[in-house]
Amino acid sequence: MKAKIKKILNAKNKKPLVCLTAYSKQYSKILDKHCDIILVGDSMANTLYSMKDTHQVTLDMMINHATSVQLGVKNALTVVDMPKNSYRNVSEAKKNAKLIIKKTKCNAVKIESNRRNFLIIKKIVKEGIPVMGHIGFTPQFKSKFKPEGLTNFQSLNLLNEAKKIEEAGAFAIVLECISSKTAGSITKNLKIPTIGIGSSVNCDGQVLVTDDILGLSGFKPKFVKKYVDLNKNIEKGIKKYRNDVRKKTFPKKINSF
Repeated sequence: MKAKIKKILNAKNKKPLVCLTAYSKQYSKILDKHCDIILVGDSMANTLYSMKDTHQVTLDMMINHATSVQLGVKNALTVVDMPKNSYRNVSEAKKNAKLIIKKTKCNAVKIESNRRNFLIIKKIVKEGIPVMGHIGFTPQFKSKFKPEGLTNFQSLNLLNEAKKIEEAGAFAIVLECISSKTAGSITKNLKIPTIGIGSSVNCDGQVLVTDDILGLSGFKPKFVKKYVDLNKNIEKGIKKYRNDVRKKTFPKKINSF
């Protein structure tokens, strides 16, 4: 774990960090060949369960998916989102962070900032559990989406928030939907890496939801680029299977006992 964290920290100003989400072993085995960080995100709420927000994701859901993800990982750093209401106070946060790491064998947890949980981050880190921070648009605490850091006042507040998370002991921080200028300022003023999502190239790395870039989710906000349309390929394969079954051309002798 320490070696993987050190590798992420050493990438600052040297190599852009690649991060994507995974919710199962099938995904993580592929991502592990190309990603520095694999995030087991509470974005599974929308992507897998059609929930309207991430608030309904439970600790058990995160642990179950993270356990599967970790089975496919050899090289990447695995980070698990702590779901809403799993870190409301220090005692609860420490207990649940330990549970996540113990049961999943993943490497770190991620905590969304509400500008009041810096002590919680500090106490979890003190327990020997690496923490990734998260500022800007934080879906667990903000229901209405809007870009942040557009004014000098917002920019200064975000920078101060990021510094407090760094001081609390976080090894990296996600910047979500923060203006290019503000993201650049935060990245420049922190010693730990920043991982952007909708926050321009002025970050030390990037993270996106894997299903979004593969065209599987149907979700395409401004900050997402679709690199392939797997929906079409999957449908093509399923149609071929359906036609073979209808025509009784599958299974053939080679597929039978």
